[in-house]
Amino acid sequence: MPSLKELRGRIAGVKSTRKITSAMKMVAASKLRRAQLQAEASRPYAETMRKMMTELASALTSLESASLPPLLVGTGRDKTHLFVVLTSDRGLAGGFNANMVRVVRREADELIKQGKTVRFLPVGRKGADVISRYYPGAVLETLKSSDGTGISYDYAASIAKKIVALLEAGKIDCCTLFRNRFVNAMTQSPEKISLIPLPVSDNDNLSAGEGSAPYEFEPDEETLLTRLLPRNLEVQLYSAMLESAAGEQGARMTAMDNASRNASKAIDRLSLKYNRTRQANITNELIEIISGAEAV
Repeated sequence: MPSLKELRGRIAGVKSTRKITSAMKMVAASKLRRAQLQAEASRPYAETMRKMMTELASALTSLESASLPPLLVGTGRDKTHLFVVLTSDRGLAGGFNANMVRVVRREADELIKQGKTVRFLPVGRKGADVISRYYPGAVLETLKSSDGTGISYDYAASIAKKIVALLEAGKIDCCTLFRNRFVNAMTQSPEKISLIPLPVSDNDNLSAGEGSAPYEFEPDEETLLTRLLPRNLEVQLYSAMLESAAGEQGARMTAMDNASRNASKAIDRLSLKYNRTRQANITNELIEIISGAEAV
């Protein structure tokens, strides 16, 4: 049985831990509100642009793929896949990073079994550490989840330029984005989004040319797509990074709240054990005193 001194030390240690987790919970809660507003504000534009580009890809399926930009249709091969994985730079966020890496590993292992090559561009140190361990040599570059001052559009655009450079150099054929979609503070849903090539719309009318207006390009198809496709890549990355940041803060707030609750329960259990041990010691001392008095 531990001594009273040991129990007092344990109680003091758990109380210190509870102070830390409570402070981290409040910090995460304060950051969550802003991150949530940014993520929700970016959704309509990003989703509308993704829908428009998907319909555009469907409308151009009848054209020769060689005449279309690689950002729209890919390289025409399906050999080398690039996975852009969004995680956090810091831990203590519950299963936020682990759930994402689990999804990425499942998709990567499936492609590797098919004889394809998978390369990774992790955005976030936590995901990069795990991926480097499971797939040594497959990580092209490790990027931070933000540029130090927060998530900016320019930082997302710089990542998009790296992807375009890899595509133009022939180092990749396809690109898939993995992110955590922010649902609420307790729920973050891992998702994968095909960036290159753009997915074809599920609407059969669009591909068949029925019930939809034909696309007219002004000034011309090549000029418009040259400007629009890189912009779409930047917007999708920026929106996904905002979603991931909001999910990170929500997951950290929930994890620290659970940790604080568990610390309080541990303090209650240790305090009860401390009081029982103290009472037992007092009782034993009284029995010794009484026994000694009767012996005299």
